[in-house]
Amino acid sequence: MLFNSFGYALFLPAIFILYWIIPSKSRWIILLMSSYYFYASWGPQYVAVILITTIVSYIAALLMDNRRKGGMCPKTVLILSLILCAGVLFFFKYFIFFTENLALLLQKFSMPLQPFTLKLALPIGISFYIFQTISYLVDVYRGEIRAERNFGIYAVYISFFPKVMQGPIERGKKLLPQLHARRAFQSEQASYGLKLMAWGYFKKLILADSLSVYVNQVYNDLPAYKGFSLVLATFFFAIQLYCDFSGYTDIALGSARLLGINLTQNFKAPYFASSIKDFWGRWHISLSSWLRDYIYIPLGGNRAGRVRHALNIMITFLVSGLWHGASWNYILWGGIHGAYQVIEGFFPWNAKTSPFQRNKHFHFFLSLITVPCTFLLVCFAWIFFRAATIPEAIYVLGNMFAGISRFSTYIQDCALQMGLTFTHLMYNCLPLILLFLFDLASLKTDVIAFISRQRFFIRWPVYIFLLLVILLFSEKGVSTEFIYMQF
Repeated sequence: MLFNSFGYALFLPAIFILYWIIPSKSRWIILLMSSYYFYASWGPQYVAVILITTIVSYIAALLMDNRRKGGMCPKTVLILSLILCAGVLFFFKYFIFFTENLALLLQKFSMPLQPFTLKLALPIGISFYIFQTISYLVDVYRGEIRAERNFGIYAVYISFFPKVMQGPIERGKKLLPQLHARRAFQSEQASYGLKLMAWGYFKKLILADSLSVYVNQVYNDLPAYKGFSLVLATFFFAIQLYCDFSGYTDIALGSARLLGINLTQNFKAPYFASSIKDFWGRWHISLSSWLRDYIYIPLGGNRAGRVRHALNIMITFLVSGLWHGASWNYILWGGIHGAYQVIEGFFPWNAKTSPFQRNKHFHFFLSLITVPCTFLLVCFAWIFFRAATIPEAIYVLGNMFAGISRFSTYIQDCALQMGLTFTHLMYNCLPLILLFLFDLASLKTDVIAFISRQRFFIRWPVYIFLLLVILLFSEKGVSTEFIYMQF
């Protein structure tokens, strides 16, 4: 059941009504039943995986929380539970990748090994809920939170339907208390949730889906394209991926708001970042903060020497790349971002204590350079993320500037190859301008809250205009599956 499906349009209102009409103490039951129904809609076989993970982590947390009463060593329980949970992720997502690469390595030493050919269907959202489970177990072990006693509420924490497919990766200390809270319906919060969902649908249906046509056209048949077509397809992919993933997140956060629950904000205008470090503070925030708290800091963070600090950064981003997929191009993508951050550390204007940062006027003019440069560096790395293999990514890099010496022909050939006309460009221009203005304004204020505070004759024309844009500009007949579902 996709967020942008007719089924979800019936499912969410039904859950909304049931949730608010029953007694507050029993609402978690509605959330549990609806979450498992939502997850089972992708295939009943997936339910067994998330249920086993939930049971194992629930019992392990209780055993660690009872450390004062004797029993198993908490550290032993943590290690065993992490091995089991991470083992589930490894089996479904990385087992075939590991055996294939092991076979290739052994062949180099004349030790033939036949790789396994298991056909494993990757459970939807497994990377997200396994990471959430790991953070919960570690937090209980550290004593930062108590183990959840109510199994049903804990199961909701793992499987809550708005975030189970693509996050955000929620922490127990934030979400579990909300599942226990007895709250009254607040029309303002529900209204905000609906508006946030509308903006998410705008980004997904209008921008992500329309740009996917051009991106898939080029990247699914790379040998047929050269020159500016490759550059433009890469820029389009950068916007497509952002609108697809952040659009999903907005719909997820808005859906949760309808039920009185606040999930973690996952994006903060990432393409206005002035450095790669700043970018990762704005892009997929729940993952980047997870990597910081459970990989980077335990490795030593920046407390060690310069070499060790650089190594910690590289390890963290290689894990980030591997999390995205069992493929060397994802690992290389993560390594590129790690290298960016290591190199970035040598530039003095990136330090918070730098006079360059304290001088507002200089910082503004510097951002006119650093923001576009950061965007270009991110787009360079996206090539390895989008290309199916590393050789295909190298093809893009080797041919994207072919014919640039004849600039007018360079642009015209792109238009001919991609079937782009002036009308097509203008058709996509308005939604892009709206996205740009929204993200720019969001740097200073909550745009939705700001519009909601305006008078009736100002805010309602804005709502109607957005609705008309969604209806008129939505791409018809395009596959609308969310990109991050594959991770």
